[in-house]
Amino acid sequence: MSHSTALSINTLLNKALMTLKLASTESTEQADSATQASATQESAQEKRLTVKEKVFSYNPMTNCQPHTLHYAMKGLGYLPAPLLESLVGYLNGPTSKQYLHVNAHLRLILAVNSKLKTPLELTPMPELRERFAADAVAMQAPRVWQQTADTIIGNIKRFTKKGETAVRWEDKVIANADDGDMTIRCYQPDYATHRLGLKKGGIDNPDETVMLFFHGGGFCIGDVDTHHEFCHAVCEQTGWPIVSVDYRLAPENPAPAALTDCITAYAWLTEHCHTFGALPSRIVLAGDSAGGGLSTLIAQQLTAPTESAWSDLGVLGRTMFELLERLPKPLAQMPLYPVTDIETDYPSWELYGEGLLLDHADVAVFDAACLENSPLPRQHVLNSPMLGDNSQVCPTYIVASELDVLRDEAFAYAKQLKSHGIPVETYTVLGAPHGFIHFMSVHQGLGQETNDIIDGFAVFVRDLIHTQSQLAA
Repeated sequence: MSHSTALSINTLLNKALMTLKLASTESTEQADSATQASATQESAQEKRLTVKEKVFSYNPMTNCQPHTLHYAMKGLGYLPAPLLESLVGYLNGPTSKQYLHVNAHLRLILAVNSKLKTPLELTPMPELRERFAADAVAMQAPRVWQQTADTIIGNIKRFTKKGETAVRWEDKVIANADDGDMTIRCYQPDYATHRLGLKKGGIDNPDETVMLFFHGGGFCIGDVDTHHEFCHAVCEQTGWPIVSVDYRLAPENPAPAALTDCITAYAWLTEHCHTFGALPSRIVLAGDSAGGGLSTLIAQQLTAPTESAWSDLGVLGRTMFELLERLPKPLAQMPLYPVTDIETDYPSWELYGEGLLLDHADVAVFDAACLENSPLPRQHVLNSPMLGDNSQVCPTYIVASELDVLRDEAFAYAKQLKSHGIPVETYTVLGAPHGFIHFMSVHQGLGQETNDIIDGFAVFVRDLIHTQSQLAA
């Protein structure tokens, strides 16, 4: 299906939703703008435009994706509570007694997911990646895909918006751990659209901090697009530049390919952080689910690299170990509902392993894809951060989901760090399933929780910076 066709279908679906009063007029207008933007872009490619034509053909939605799921799922939240409860019951969804902290809107989302979900083992991995990417982007708010243009009119439009920090981003290609190509997406606050006197593209980073982000997806699915909305939100709320890593995925690239790619990205960032107005000593790590696990592994290996573990990978391992010894330590990390222990059965494994967004069968599929053809044994330091030396890990702000099969291993990881005297804050989101950041713009409660998490981590990091400054004075 072509992009223009998808946009047209998206427009029709949104009009249908509006007829059912599940979407606002604004939603349809945004979808229509996306279609018009596509047509404008195509016409611009057909002929060489003059400067004047380029200026007046500017449209802020040229990077918009179809967002039908966003409108539909968000619209459900406006239905009367009795109607929502009736729909949940009709779909045999979870009751309020089963999940005390989950409102009817979220329980309906879980019920719909349960009805539509296809067992992962029945879906070829390329198809699963494509489906997940399409659904994840379709749930994101259209505004996070708006990009300011290098035109006078474009800047004026963005300048007149109040209470919003514009975010610009671009994709770069760098070398991965095997010297192949790897995409990173770099986000920066675009203060030039709000502040007169600041040169376009100027760097304004008072914290001198930059975040390196690793997406989730069981090490098998996900990319910089699926987690675009969250990275956009972190950049917008904190004012920090964000670098999101599109590391290689299993089963084509089993463990520890993802880990080595992310370490390589960290090395690249230490050399280029000055271009983001940041210091090498103020790199913070973050990731969700599998990406959270990568964050904990990298934080560990940057502070106490395990030479014997890297020796198991031969020449590549020796190269990575030598690289780790030269790199600066991260300032802090924020793993969200991370994978930290691939072997131990915690109580949450039995409590929340069925009927939610991540279940036992999903974990088994991702586990096999990632580890079956790995050159490392399953129980290895480079696969499970709880097995390594965490006594010197950077200060950690760990986020756990209440209704998550991985919840208790997040708690266990936090407990282990605290036993070493490492500054740790644990933020538990009650009533949240695994992967809840994907609902940040469609569910009001989870959106507020996500904003609070970002703000909390920003305070956590700024307190660290303040303490370090006092000690250095």
